[in-house]
Amino acid sequence: MPSITFHTSGKTIEVEKDANLLRTSIRYEGAVPFKCGGGLCGTCRVQIVDGQENLSKVMKKEIDRLGNDKIGQGFRLACQTFVTGDVTVSWGEEDVERLNKIAQRRINAAQ
Repeated sequence: MPSITFHTSGKTIEVEKDANLLRTSIRYEGAVPFKCGGGLCGTCRVQIVDGQENLSKVMKKEIDRLGNDKIGQGFRLACQTFVTGDVTVSWGEEDVERLNKIAQRRINAAQ
């Protein structure tokens, strides 16, 4: 079974292959920040510390929200990412407030 290590919150969870990173975080209190869960807001942005090769391919929504530079630096949207092997993810606590404000503006604009 693959494992996900949530570096920032200090949790490691064993998951089924092809488990969604955000849903796993929600279910097992991994603490990845999020607002929408649908690739719209970008608040679930995480950096892959280890195991990039054990993830699903990058989705168009990720490219649209993050850009190729951030993806090249190992960033992914947890809501769009599925795990096929062991991974370690991290996110900056300092980003959470800023990302929440951006997400709220995007959600309001979409309504």
